[in-house]
Amino acid sequence: MQNQPTSPRRRSLLLAAGASMAAPLGIPLTAHAQAAGEDIVIGGSIPMTGVFAFAGVGINAGIADYVKIVNDAGGIKGRKVKYVGEDTGYKVDVSVATFKKITSQNKVNLYYGDSTGFAKTINPELERNGNILMAGASFASELNDPKKFPNQFLVGPDYTEMFGILLKHIAKEKPGAKVAFVYSDSEFGRDPIERSEAEAKKLGLSVAIKIMTPAGSVDVSTEVIKLRRAAPDYTIFHGYILAPIPEFISQGKQQGMKSKWMGTFWTMDSSTVMKMGEAGDGFMGVMPFRYYYDTEKAPMLEKIRAMRPEYQSTAYIQGFLAAMLFLESAKRCLDAGKPLTGANLKAGLNSLKDFDTGGLIGVPITIAGNSIPVGRVYRADMKAQKMVAASDWIKL
Repeated sequence: MQNQPTSPRRRSLLLAAGASMAAPLGIPLTAHAQAAGEDIVIGGSIPMTGVFAFAGVGINAGIADYVKIVNDAGGIKGRKVKYVGEDTGYKVDVSVATFKKITSQNKVNLYYGDSTGFAKTINPELERNGNILMAGASFASELNDPKKFPNQFLVGPDYTEMFGILLKHIAKEKPGAKVAFVYSDSEFGRDPIERSEAEAKKLGLSVAIKIMTPAGSVDVSTEVIKLRRAAPDYTIFHGYILAPIPEFISQGKQQGMKSKWMGTFWTMDSSTVMKMGEAGDGFMGVMPFRYYYDTEKAPMLEKIRAMRPEYQSTAYIQGFLAAMLFLESAKRCLDAGKPLTGANLKAGLNSLKDFDTGGLIGVPITIAGNSIPVGRVYRADMKAQKMVAASDWIKL
């Protein structure tokens, strides 16, 4: 897909409630004094167009809404928050250029990245800059390493931890079960497989078969025959959004398979699972957050529903929670009288012990490293057109 010229509308994904003007062009970040009343700035490489737009639109709205809530309540220690996000089309080179542009025009404290590729590429620049804490759309296990990525964190469990949550649920529900891993031939797909196979064995489960397919595969009939012969009790899909998961399930059921079918975060948005139709009934997967429509006590979800009466995706919740954790880290720095450097912001994040997210995650969270190793298994109820809880919250 060709890069599209940035339209004035997209250029101004710039969402700043009560914010002051950006710092003048061309002044290096280090030259700005950290004035008591200056804005706290969140920058963002946001994929509002391209293959990941379905997530980017939600992420963008989630960050903007939380910023609005904070600013409407008076900001943080009297400082307003400004959000400057620009569309990247989910292209690493565009994301890097966007980062450079936004950080040259604003004194950025916090940054949201659109991909694993961007997170890895920009990491040396983050370390050199020293003033920014970053999170993003990626749950790559590689990023869950505070030594290699000291100024980054994941807004949820990494992909290996997601598998760990599913495997823990399986081991409890059916001790000694046979499990199949079906994953895409991509960095995303391969990420958790090796370590999850070892984890399954530790939990007394056996991995009956591993099947790798091209990311956008259409004809999976040969793979379904292999899967049927392996006769797994559970099949976990990873490294896909939707296709070829419904094809696997439909053909598997036609061939008499009794497997339970499961997925990881990027498959588990309600709107994605509902597109599976009949094949998706009973489909399960791991979700680090509550869904928009969950009725359990969650005051922050109630605020979201009041602001946006239409269904909001799990990507929206992820963006909203990222902004919450960003600004809680900033608040803790300022409360301690510390400047907003990358190291101080990360220390502020890592000081979160039993932190209440307003019910967005159903248990209080502690962030010891670079991830939030908590999640819950949800199941698709096609009659109700909703994802319903199939487990308690599972902490690793």
